[in-house]
Amino acid sequence: MNKKYIYLVRHGDIGLGTDKRYIGQSDLSLSAHGRNQAAVLKDLLCQVPLDNIYCSDLKRSQQTADIIASAHKIIPIARRELRELNMGEWEDKLFSEIRAKYPQAFKERGENIANYCPPKGESFSDCFKRVIPVFESLAQLNEATILIVGHAGINRVILCRILGMSLDNIFRLEQSYGCLNSICKVGSEYQLKYLNHTVLNGTPQIIM
Repeated sequence: MNKKYIYLVRHGDIGLGTDKRYIGQSDLSLSAHGRNQAAVLKDLLCQVPLDNIYCSDLKRSQQTADIIASAHKIIPIARRELRELNMGEWEDKLFSEIRAKYPQAFKERGENIANYCPPKGESFSDCFKRVIPVFESLAQLNEATILIVGHAGINRVILCRILGMSLDNIFRLEQSYGCLNSICKVGSEYQLKYLNHTVLNGTPQIIM
């Protein structure tokens, strides 16, 4: 039975520092560190016979995809549906600010992470309905090996789908800046080969 390999990465760092902030569809660029992380991914994936690269249409995803693609004769394809979770009126606000101004809403989201929707934003359940049809369509293309450059929330939604996990547990899955996940599709079944792989020292051989 034919196998399909799907490499799923998170874009590189965007220089926000240590204060946690809701960055959903705000269109931020990679920091210098983020570009270095993307370059590490390029080196890691340079010998992988990628048939195509897909990304969201946000700068941080496109820039990461472009750096990786420079080692291949591929022009990344941007898909709006792969954008990060829309945080609505909470966009670009600090966690601490939302907790202080809207304590009940902050608490409700924590208790119902799958379905709580920030004002004018979307829930993870909404995001699932947006992202998974696109992911499934890419997984069914006649391309043996593809790369998807996503975002933390988007990647977690995809990983919940392939692992059969409830979105209630979505934050049990870590997705660091510049991380790499490897998925193998055999028939209609998905296998997660590795999760949230990051390179701190050197570039190990890619696992297929």
